[in-house]
Amino acid sequence: MKLQDSNLHAFYNTAYSWLLLHGLTLVVSIIVLLIGLRVIKFIGIRLRGRMSKRKVHSSLQPFFLSLTLTALYIFLIIGVAAINDINVTAFSAVLGGFSVAVGLALSGTFQNFAGGVLILLLKPFELDDNIIAQGQDGIVVSIQIFYTVLRTPDNKTIIIPNGKLFNEVIVNVTREGKRRLDFEVRLGYYVDVDQAKKIMIDAINTVPGVIKDPAIRVGIIGFEIEHIRYTVNVWVSPSDFLNVKIALQEKIIKDLKAAGVKLLGT
Repeated sequence: MKLQDSNLHAFYNTAYSWLLLHGLTLVVSIIVLLIGLRVIKFIGIRLRGRMSKRKVHSSLQPFFLSLTLTALYIFLIIGVAAINDINVTAFSAVLGGFSVAVGLALSGTFQNFAGGVLILLLKPFELDDNIIAQGQDGIVVSIQIFYTVLRTPDNKTIIIPNGKLFNEVIVNVTREGKRRLDFEVRLGYYVDVDQAKKIMIDAINTVPGVIKDPAIRVGIIGFEIEHIRYTVNVWVSPSDFLNVKIALQEKIIKDLKAAGVKLLGT
């Protein structure tokens, strides 16, 4: 019984001494922890509202919020540990080494991720835009963090990694609202120039989908040994580009033939 009382007395003495040495620090660290948690929660609410107000893409909002809050929680834990004189050097070294290893293993993935973030932030294109990139021409149907999905005119699905997409040339056909359609018509030297131009202009004016402003243009662009090259330049909506091109070329050929203009090879 005396031995138990002695051990209990020693424990109380030890605990009392520890509280005298570390009690104030412990109380301060608990207060800092509680205040820090409240501050981080407040920052999270404000950050979510700010991103919604600035119309940050919905795919990026959870990532930025999670990344910010995680970083704040880590700093808070390190700060509380420092108040209690806990050595965080080893922890920092392990965390740094782990980060380097993961970075090397996932370098390609990180490149695609960074490209996706930049695409969503800078918006070189948006959903339903017609773009030409990486040798592909199609409509943007999905923009993900790691890749972008296009649908081609012949209904193929093209998946392009964002790292490659953002680091190469992107042609946004849709952004300006209209696109110039260019093609050539080759006629012999025996064809009256003014007659050929009038027939082609009249044909263009009857084809639906041709935008009249800027004005259409038909003229001679070059001379070859056996024929003259006429250029046709009209403006169309990007979504109507292929349909108008087909209809316009068919109409011009039919009207030239109907007017008795002899076409090359006929």
